[in-house]
Amino acid sequence: MVKALLVVLAGVLTLAARGAQELRKPDVVYLPTPQPVVDAMLEMAKVTSSDVVYDLGCGDGRIPITAAQKYGARGIGIDIDPQRIYEANENAKAAGVTGKVTFLNQDLFTSDFGDATVVTLYLLPSLNVQLMPKLKALKPGTRIVSHAFDMGPTWPAEEKKEVAGKTIYFWVIR
Repeated sequence: MVKALLVVLAGVLTLAARGAQELRKPDVVYLPTPQPVVDAMLEMAKVTSSDVVYDLGCGDGRIPITAAQKYGARGIGIDIDPQRIYEANENAKAAGVTGKVTFLNQDLFTSDFGDATVVTLYLLPSLNVQLMPKLKALKPGTRIVSHAFDMGPTWPAEEKKEVAGKTIYFWVIR
């Protein structure tokens, strides 16, 4: 009886965590960034232990988790989908980095990521363009790395690299 109650309680808590914040539907279909691309993005940004790495549309949390594990950076992931935030938190626990990473169930267009020193993205080109004003307003020296999509013709990437058949783009806020 007690075991059955605990199972029911765990299910209710999981559903509550997943539905903690009902936001609009995600703008993109979730596709995880392959680990070799994650590694190359963080290398391109020259992440260090003093960085605050924000991953906008963090999915399962692999970029902030890798930044914490490999570089000792603080990682913050933002995703509109509560299921992705739940998965990211579970992955952080499994990786042993819950003290270094935070995952926020928020709309990245209204979120505050002004303390970022590195921002990573894997969004559609139209979303990158929408984010440009917020990104360009970040403090000078902030590095931005995008998987697969650039910022359009008005903000060309400073560096572009092919990794495992995928393209990554890099900018520094001046």
